[in-house]
Amino acid sequence: MPDLPDVLPVAPLTAPLDATVRPPGSKSITNRALICAALTPGTSTLTGVLFADDTRAMMSAVAALGARVEADEATRTVTVTGIDARAAATAGMIDARQSGTTSRFILPAAALLSGRTVVDGSAQLRARPFGPVLAALRDAGAVVEELDRPGYLPAAVRGPLRGGPVEVSGHISSQFLSGLLMAGPLMARGLSVSVTSPLVSVPYVEMTKAVMAAFGVTVDGLVVPPGGYRPTRYAVEPDASAASYFLGAAAVAGGRVTVAGLGTGSLQGDVRFADVLEQMGATVSRTPDSVTVSTAGRLRGVDVDMADISDTAQTLAAVAVYADTPTRVRGIGFIRKKETDRLAAVVTELRRAGIDAVEDEDGFTIHPGQPRPTRFATYEDHRMAMSMALLGLRTAGMEIEDPGCVAKTYPDYFTDLAALA
Repeated sequence: MPDLPDVLPVAPLTAPLDATVRPPGSKSITNRALICAALTPGTSTLTGVLFADDTRAMMSAVAALGARVEADEATRTVTVTGIDARAAATAGMIDARQSGTTSRFILPAAALLSGRTVVDGSAQLRARPFGPVLAALRDAGAVVEELDRPGYLPAAVRGPLRGGPVEVSGHISSQFLSGLLMAGPLMARGLSVSVTSPLVSVPYVEMTKAVMAAFGVTVDGLVVPPGGYRPTRYAVEPDASAASYFLGAAAVAGGRVTVAGLGTGSLQGDVRFADVLEQMGATVSRTPDSVTVSTAGRLRGVDVDMADISDTAQTLAAVAVYADTPTRVRGIGFIRKKETDRLAAVVTELRRAGIDAVEDEDGFTIHPGQPRPTRFATYEDHRMAMSMALLGLRTAGMEIEDPGCVAKTYPDYFTDLAALA
């Protein structure tokens, strides 16, 4: 990762964009593939892997389970020699750092082991809820100890897991369900999950099932048969959430941006952010392996439910500032429990920039306007830093505090953003 100052100015673009970019590998797919590979006796090779704080946390976590992980950052390749978790003893202590996917995926995997494993993380991660997955693991036969507050990390788990029917709530995070599904093949009775509240971020569950299928396990609905994974070679596609910033840049600054490696064949729901920009009046073209957004002139505001693509909501907030009518985003109340309260954070920062932004119960409303020069706080949230930076592509005087927080998922973001010019 390049060295970044404590405060980073963003230089406005001087001409419309004409760029092609390829973001780094998907964090979500990388961490799912790492879990599946770690639970596969034999050797799997992952290519196109994202190397960032969240994925390094997962690499360390699966190594703690007993998998052998050999990483080649230069070629973005990771070789994983997995374990039979049903025959393993204990992982001891796992530090998930700030990574929600790592912590919520590794808990069910660690609960397959017969020994006691403690999962913990940063203060930020300790503030995020874990109750639904811990309750489901108890139902599946695990011994679960909550070592501080009920429903939060740190927590200790001990298997083995018998599996069978379990329930899990879906309104807080789909990561609880995904973690359970990935551990399901190694449970004695397999796994049948009932979701007890409306499931958010549904495309991420479909992604989980697709990655599991690549490793030889077919999920029927939310039923996982007992058995196991098989080793494979798996290519990780570019990150669609990261791609949203570059597509958003075309909307904010005008011109054309093509994202290579993502298109109609993508596993990631966030590629549908381009659909939202199309509703706003951008021109969007798609191929199986690319998506292009181009704009000329002003965009119109939209009223959109982003429950399935919530990681791109902050990107849309930045774009909405430069539309010609208000934008209302709905269905994302659950992002209050992300790295920060993302609804409050984005509204607070846009108001500081002089924009009329309103926090709603399940989203926000952005009224367009001309932002004034602002030093944006980022709340230790990589997505706040990356999205607020888009305002600086069009308006002079924008600065980003703690730009290094992007290391969580995209260490080279600001280098790649500057390269658009």
